[in-house]
Amino acid sequence: MTTPIAIVGAGLGGLTLARVLHVHGIPAAVYEADASAATRTQGGQLDIHEDDGQHALADAGLTEEFHAIIHQGADAARVLDPNGELLLDVPGDSTTRPEVLRGDLRRILLDSLPEGTVRWGSKVSGVRPLGEGRHELAFTDGSTVTTDLLVGADGAWSKIRPLLSDATPEYVGTTFVETYLHDVDERHTATAEAVGAGAMYALTPGKGIVAHREAGNVLHTYVELTRSAEWIADIDFTDAAAASARVAAEFDGWAPHLTALITEGETAPVARMIHTLPTGHRWDRVPGVTLLGDAAHLMPPSGDGANLAMFDGAELAKAIAAHPGDTEAALIAYEKELFPRSDTFYADAHDTLELVLGDRTPFGFIDLFRNGPQEQS
Repeated sequence: MTTPIAIVGAGLGGLTLARVLHVHGIPAAVYEADASAATRTQGGQLDIHEDDGQHALADAGLTEEFHAIIHQGADAARVLDPNGELLLDVPGDSTTRPEVLRGDLRRILLDSLPEGTVRWGSKVSGVRPLGEGRHELAFTDGSTVTTDLLVGADGAWSKIRPLLSDATPEYVGTTFVETYLHDVDERHTATAEAVGAGAMYALTPGKGIVAHREAGNVLHTYVELTRSAEWIADIDFTDAAAASARVAAEFDGWAPHLTALITEGETAPVARMIHTLPTGHRWDRVPGVTLLGDAAHLMPPSGDGANLAMFDGAELAKAIAAHPGDTEAALIAYEKELFPRSDTFYADAHDTLELVLGDRTPFGFIDLFRNGPQEQS
């Protein structure tokens, strides 16, 4: 089978690319390993920025749909000390950086595409160049597809990246352990009050508890730990109770209504080791293939990843539309802007991680909020 444009990965970046191409009357196929849109949860809340994420959604013609899924007031933020004492309280305004659930955002993108655009259950097993910018994708079910333009939107461990770059993600020394509490206003009152209407940050050098209030009376927590890969590997996360106890022990002496976000978690804790590609990651132009989102510029979490992925997708689609019949001109134009844009965000991401868990926390982190919304993570 042959398709003019093949996008690998149905995350936010790949779907935005497909949608903006569709707006311009350009068909594409999105190949996704998941069996369906409901195969797995899609993560927590995202703050969508005016200058990239919202811009991309406007290019996609989805501003109205985006406004309908905003979680009003969820951009509020509180910083607490380990005893639960309030250090900073920032009210939400839901204007410049409104919060939405990643799953809701993905849904409106999926709903905006023609039926059949996403080819579910298409797990890439290999890819090979055929010459003249064409590539063949092979899938685990034995099928193949040939394409004139291949886009890797397949995240940190991209199968497409090796066509362009030898770079591989490296562990930054920090792991986030994810937990959830449900029915929090009734069942976990003190913890819910501590978190407030939006995000709560309780941080000390090398460790912290960060929780977000999500729609449906849910608290979604990331326990952030600067620890070696060996330390993380020594925890058996298949034993939920033992893993929770081991993580909670790192916060011995903290206020019980804060550690309850770990000890009373109602889902098994999940360790998410944070990786990055080298700062300034880029590649030489290879005919017929490019990358976007984490496949192109994986970096530590700083509130920018999803926004950048969507912006990449929209910008690539517009470059393709602006150079009809000339794929290489489109990719040259896209990458010319992609690389310097990514460089700036790499620096910000590493700086933010240092402010969150470095020696100056929480006061360096508090300064982020006091410097204005454009500096928040």
